Amino acid sequence: MSKPSFDFTGARILISNDDGIHAAGLGVLEKIARSLSDDVWVVAPETEQSGASHSLTMHRPLRLREVGPKRYTVDGTPTDCVLLAINHLMQDRKPTLVLSGINHGSNLGEDVTYSGTIACAMEATLLGVRAIAMSQRTRPDSPPDWSVAERHGADIVRRIMAVDWPRHVLMNVNYPAVPPDEVTGVHVVRHGNRKIGDELDERIDPRGRRYFWIGMARGETEVPADTDVHVVSHGGISVTPIYLDLTHYACLEALKGALA
Repeated sequence: MSKPSFDFTGARILISNDDGIHAAGLGVLEKIARSLSDDVWVVAPETEQSGASHSLTMHRPLRLREVGPKRYTVDGTPTDCVLLAINHLMQDRKPTLVLSGINHGSNLGEDVTYSGTIACAMEATLLGVRAIAMSQRTRPDSPPDWSVAERHGADIVRRIMAVDWPRHVLMNVNYPAVPPDEVTGVHVVRHGNRKIGDELDERIDPRGRRYFWIGMARGETEVPADTDVHVVSHGGISVTPIYLDLTHYACLEALKGALA
């Protein structure tokens, strides 16, 4: 029995990221998008915006610069890019799909609250466009290997798009740092929780003033097998639906009873 797929005939795809217009992962994602459709648009930040989360530029004007056919940069955040693309550049016809990434580094567990990659997909979702964020786990001792995404990315997008998922939901895909032949499969799982182990590196500048670097170190802890953190660390590709309704309904009802 064949697996479901999506007909991309006539589809319009917008891609963006938070690593910037020149990022290697964006190039990989563009190849994936062009294997699915002939109508691909690229709108990405001029410079790296990692950790920008879902922020908008509110206190200065934005510059939109054309750098090629259907290819633009914005001197702002990932959210700015998607907003300008959908509401200005593509206002005649919205994209069928927004693809974000492929991020240099995973977006697992609590990472999604900081991620500009997720923010691109979040903004598209709020604007009524289906969106998939993609990220590549890396190892500190080697450059990122995009081959897993190159082999599996287009098929994953087709199969996800074949599902009629609800409004206000976006998809978060993470690729493991293993060779393509060692991937343990595609796993639909929930987000895990990891203890944030960010290290604050305190230093002194040449004028004797203190400054800080926020490090990326994270404590390694055991996590349940049905989570994205576990799947990707064990060589699998994780797919997690993210729901933008942040209300905790059980607590809502408890508060109604307590505060009525």
